Amino acid sequence: MKQLTRRGFTLVEIMIVVAIIGLLAAIAIPNLRQAIEKARKEACAANLKQIQAAKLRWALDAKKPDTETPPEAELFGPLAYVEKRPDCPSGGAYQINAVESKASCSVHGAAP
Repeated sequence: MKQLTRRGFTLVEIMIVVAIIGLLAAIAIPNLRQAIEKARKEACAANLKQIQAAKLRWALDAKKPDTETPPEAELFGPLAYVEKRPDCPSGGAYQINAVESKASCSVHGAAP
């Protein structure tokens, strides 16, 4: 006599796999959010350092005092110190400030 064998997964096996996938997703999603925020902070800090370096080069080239704030047109542009004005990855706005003080971001604060 021939025995019929059914192939496939039972409902319990499928539910266990779905539960494991859900557990892994619950662990991974908060870590992913933290990694994204950390990357945004690091990118913002790099942009602020770039702005600060451009301010210092502007003051040296133009022979300006440290108390003066450079105009954006002289810092950013195709023929300026930085080709394009950087945007904050978190949606904040950069404040250039005077040469003697550091550039700052409305979201992450001053440059390190």
